[in-house]
Amino acid sequence: MGKHIVIVEDEPSIRDNYAEMLLRQGYQVSTYATKQTAETAFNSNIPDLVLLDIGLDDEIEGGFDLCRQLRQKSETLPIIFLTARDNDFDTISGLRLGADDYLTKDISLPHLSARISALFRRAKAIHSQPPLEDKLLTINQLEINLERLEIRWLDQIIDLSLTEFWMLHSLVKHPGHVKSRDQLMDDASTVVDDSTITSHIKRIRQKFNQIDDNFDCIETIYGAGYRWRCH
Repeated sequence: MGKHIVIVEDEPSIRDNYAEMLLRQGYQVSTYATKQTAETAFNSNIPDLVLLDIGLDDEIEGGFDLCRQLRQKSETLPIIFLTARDNDFDTISGLRLGADDYLTKDISLPHLSARISALFRRAKAIHSQPPLEDKLLTINQLEINLERLEIRWLDQIIDLSLTEFWMLHSLVKHPGHVKSRDQLMDDASTVVDDSTITSHIKRIRQKFNQIDDNFDCIETIYGAGYRWRCH
């Protein structure tokens, strides 16, 4: 039986178009037009992936509310915003709430399908646990628990989304080595544009800075990528 994908979209033609494409690919698909109907469904069952619009009927930020609720229910559920709102503020807001990707509705159906497949590949990789001795990575003040998908800095938990977690892990497992945006995408099993990678890195830094004003371990190497380097 195929993975269960939920689409929350208030425009019938767009909703049906996405659903038809996903059904053809063998996924189970449920669709909801309002925040309220989606909330009721999520209270009884959490799907394998959720596609969310931001504006839902007369609730201009209904999708943001749903994302926040879903992330409280599951830290690992893949969530993709699929919206007409194409601006940095909404993109950063969506990623801050824990979404794994933020796409605009001009994306092609094959490209959308590739993003969804990438997130499912990542979810599969998570269940292929490393040997026990590799599940805890400690470097100076940083601790990464791969079993719990938990990050600690100065013995305090850093609340990262799943995409942010794997991007940070990619940087930390080879300190001092520059990771390109493509390498970060590969290691996080996601397919996003450069601006989204930049937004993820910015959010990771901000979350560390919330508990440590002096945090500066993620270095930008302009034209090349990023590296983990604590002074």
